[in-house]
Amino acid sequence: MKMMMLPALLLAASASQALAQSAPAPAAAPPAAAASALKRTPVLHADVTAPGREAAVMRVELAPNGHAGRHTHPGDEISYVVDGEAELVVEGEAPRRIGPGQAFVVKEGRIHDLRNAGSTPVHLIGVYVVDKGKPLATPAR
Repeated sequence: MKMMMLPALLLAASASQALAQSAPAPAAAPPAAAASALKRTPVLHADVTAPGREAAVMRVELAPNGHAGRHTHPGDEISYVVDGEAELVVEGEAPRRIGPGQAFVVKEGRIHDLRNAGSTPVHLIGVYVVDKGKPLATPAR
């Protein structure tokens, strides 16, 4: 279990270091229906070795009793829960409860939502490896 937490801790440490070293990029817009509940603050945007792709590192806050709204990404999302508890709902999968110290991956194009049924915000570090120049998130139909 400790070995599984090491990559997540390294991810969080890297994101914190990147925040101190980089100028923030424009905020990524959440799906319109959830705009007031979900806040993404850019930490870093950088090219990756995959042609036509970029990495976007975000600090994410989901308000109490809020949800992100059903959406997709033009690439993979890898997120680490810093604090708070939420339910991750990925279409075609059973809902999962996630909490501090846990991480998850949502594969490219999968419709998903993050729900906070609690009374405190949920904070995450999100890393998105996505198609360059496309919106980070697109509301699902």
